[in-house]
Formats: sequence, structure tokens, C-alpha cells
Amino acid sequence: MPQLTNVRPAIGAGPSSPAPLRPSPDFGPTDRARGWLVTAVLTAIAALTRFTMLNYPTDAGTPVFDEKHYAPQAWQMVTGGGVEDNPAYGLVVHPPVGKQMIGLGEAIFGYTPLGWRFVAAIFGSMLVLLVIRITRRMTRSTMLGALAGILLIADGVTFVSARVGMLDIFQAGFVLAAFGCLIVDRDVVRERLARADAQGRIAWSVWGPRLGVRWWRFGGGVLIGLTLGVKWNGLYYIVAFGLLSVFFDVAARRAYGVPRPWLGTIVRDVVPALATLVLVPILVYLGSWSLWFASEDGYDRYSVGNAIGAGGTWSWIPDALRSLWHNQGESLKFHEGLTNSAGNHHPWESKPWSWPMGLRPMLYYYADGGIGGCGQSVCVKAVMLIGTPAMWWLSLPMLGWAIWRTATRFDWRYAAMLVGYLAGLLPWFMDLDRQMYFFYAVPMAPFLVIGIALVLGDILGPAPFVRAAGSLGGMHGLTQAAASGPNAHAAAGYRFLVTSERHTLSLLLVTLYVGVVVANFIYLWPIMTALPITVGDWHNHLWLPSWR
Repeated sequence: MPQLTNVRPAIGAGPSSPAPLRPSPDFGPTDRARGWLVTAVLTAIAALTRFTMLNYPTDAGTPVFDEKHYAPQAWQMVTGGGVEDNPAYGLVVHPPVGKQMIGLGEAIFGYTPLGWRFVAAIFGSMLVLLVIRITRRMTRSTMLGALAGILLIADGVTFVSARVGMLDIFQAGFVLAAFGCLIVDRDVVRERLARADAQGRIAWSVWGPRLGVRWWRFGGGVLIGLTLGVKWNGLYYIVAFGLLSVFFDVAARRAYGVPRPWLGTIVRDVVPALATLVLVPILVYLGSWSLWFASEDGYDRYSVGNAIGAGGTWSWIPDALRSLWHNQGESLKFHEGLTNSAGNHHPWESKPWSWPMGLRPMLYYYADGGIGGCGQSVCVKAVMLIGTPAMWWLSLPMLGWAIWRTATRFDWRYAAMLVGYLAGLLPWFMDLDRQMYFFYAVPMAPFLVIGIALVLGDILGPAPFVRAAGSLGGMHGLTQAAASGPNAHAAAGYRFLVTSERHTLSLLLVTLYVGVVVANFIYLWPIMTALPITVGDWHNHLWLPSWR
């Protein structure tokens, strides 16, 4: 949290009331060159891990697991004018944006494993860049941003998701980018209010000043719309991030002494927030269907007059929109029917209470016939979506600490992280009968890493500080003498670093923890990348009964 400053009366002056408390003028990190250098290096490392052997494994040259739905549908878009026109390839039950992303890679590299995984690997690498920049901005610490980036590089969930042609990595990327836009918007708003405060305009109205056009929040709305265009659960982020933005505005107006901060937020900010974080996402979502609207053979494009009647109460709505509404209704009907009570079961399904600790991973690929390369007659190759235990098994303590910090210290950083994390988790508890899988938790992973990085920052504590030499007993007389002589300026500028043993031990603890996470990731590498291993090694990697 930015520290509050106060103007104190000068020594010897008459009685005076202190000026109102204001946040310190801190609107973002200042070590930009170093910050971008760290970001570039770690993003390059992330790309190296995500792109290595990206075209492996396959099912005899064909997609694996749910790639079998999305890779062919994306190829239809590449070859069929941007639309899916043949439901025989798979179930056309998701919006088009994620499949369009897959199609971009296929347009470059063809219908090949590299083609249908290429853009996913780009998104997986960019997640690391985003989490570094976001954590750095939230904490004002390039080091904590770097730690968050290293942790995300070593996260098995985003790693595996970046190496398969499925939808979840795209949703995670758009969600995190939208979150980042709102974090930057928070700083921009406070900078504008600080300027208004310096000019004496804060109290011109009980509502506070207008904040002008907020392009970062607008960008967040566009990205939330793309999130919705990947999967419908993007709706929950519209609600969550909309409320987060409004509470950011209330806190900013209160911090700068607006007489009626809540009323000011309602009058000045809520309507623009609704426009940018509700209306804009809806328009972006509709825009994602533009090629479908323009097509002649898109799936369900001409439902009016075929699947549904041309007349009736809603006949005044354009046929294209009515056809899209019918298409969405059919997709919703499909999802509503995927319930356990209806007999839909999958050996690797899981419920949301198991996701925070990754208690039930997801097996994407497994082969043990005719496999060589492990030094024994029988070898195993597998790709398992698994959360690195050194991080995911600490999620509940991290969440508990975050809730405590939010409730007792009003720490906005933990509160914001919780909003992003819980928006990806809590809505799934509303329909526990539905068939669910651990890969639904992919958008939660970056927020888990941000939360852990915030905890590591608390463990490290404040940075080592600088203290005047004269404040230490043994140096006090020397400083006084120097200050009264010709070397007064040199004495006043003399400083040295005071590093506590606690800080050194804390740094050692954090370093060891990050090392454990990286080692854990390396240990799991064979079962996330389908390297040939022995049957014994395979079983040794399955630490819990629920992993089998």
C-alpha cells in the first residue's frame, strides 16, 4: 500500500493543524529499463520451455485429447471463410475466438501439430510477461515481479495448457490481460486525482472531479469481451472485474478527500464503468461472430425458417440475430445436459473443491505399447495436466493469508488477486452436478502465482534501508563535528546500508522456496511432455491416489 504522508508544522512555529492525509505520489515502478530487461529474459526462458518439442506427442499424427475437437474446427475456419460449417467434426458448442486463435497457427504452419499448438504456446509465454508486469506494478518491486515470472514458468498447469491446441490458455491470457489493464487504470486514476488535488479542485464538487476518458479500462472491457468469446464463463469476469473497478474508484476518491466518495463514484464512474466493462464486452462478443454473420454456410446461420419459425413475437428482430440466439440456446442445452445425474461420467473429471490444490489432475495422453527409449522392454509416455505441488498445495494457506490481509489491513493487492482467483473458482459451485475437469482452473493459475509472490514479499519485508551515520551512537560525535566544520556537506551526505539478519534469513528462505518449485517442475517434466519413462518411474510420479 502507498504510505500516507502528512505536512507537519515547522519547529518553532505557532499551533497549526496538520494537512489532510494524502497518498504518496507513487503511480508505478520507476526502474523501467531494468524492469523490461528482467521481463524480456524471463519471457524468453518461458518461450523456450513452451516451444521445445511442441509438435510432440500426437496420436499417430492426429490431435490428442480435446484437440480432436478444436484443431479440426479451427482448420474449418482457415479453409471455409472463417466459420465452422460441419458439426460432424465435433461439437460446435463454444464461441469462435479460441478456435480462431488456433486457426492463426494453422494458417501459418498448416494442419500440423505445430500449427494447432503454435498460438497456444505464444499465449503461454505471454502469460509470464503479463504476470511479471502486473506483479511488479502491484508491489512496486521488479524483484517480486521476477519471482512471480519464475513461479509461472514452473507452473505445470499453464505449461501443459500452452502445449496443446485447446481453449483454456486463451481464456487465461485474456483474463489476465484484462486484470492488468484495470491495475494500470487504478494508477492512472490516482495520478489524475493527485493532479486535481494539487490544483485545489478536489472539493469543487461533493462528488469530486471528473476523471476523463479511461483508455486502460476500455482496453480491459475489450479483453473481457474476448474472454467471453472463448468460453461463456467469461461472464463471471464481467461481474467480478466490474465491481473491482468500482471499488478502486471509491477507494481513490476517499484517499484524496472527496467529500462524498461513494456518491461521487455512483455519479461520476458507475455509468462509464457499465459502458466499458459490460456494454463493450457484449459488443466485442457479437463482433467475434462477424464472419459467421457474413457467411452462407455457418453452422446454424440460417436457423430462422428452418429450425425455428420465421414469425412470432420476436419476428421484428433481424433473422441473423435470431439465428445466433437459437445457436446459443442449442449450445446452452448441450452444456446443461452434461450432468452426472444424466449418466455423463468421465474417469478424469473433478469438482471445483479439488482444484485449488490440484488434487485430481487431467490425463491428456498416455501410451505404453511399442514404446522404447527408457532402457526397458516396456516404457510409458504421458501428458498430464498437473499443478506443481510446491505451489498448488500451498494455495489454501495463501488464500487464508490473503483474506486475513484484506480484512485486517485493507491490502488492495490481495483483494484484487482474490477477485481474479475466485471469479475462476466460485461460479462452478453453482452446478456441482455438471461434468467438470481440472483444466477449467487454468485461468486461476496466474492469480495463484501473484498471490504467492505477494506472500513472498511479506516474508521478505521492507527492503534494507539507509540510515544517517550520525544516528548511531558510536558515530554521533563524529557526525556532529563534521557537520559544524568545512566537511559539513560530506558528512550530511554520508550514508551506509543497514541490512538486518532477519532480512538475510528471509531472502534465504524465499530463494530456497523458489528453488524447490523449480526442482519440482523439473521432476514432473517427463510426465508433462511425454518423455519415455519406465513403468516404475511413472508410478513414482503419481504421488497421490487421486492422481491415478
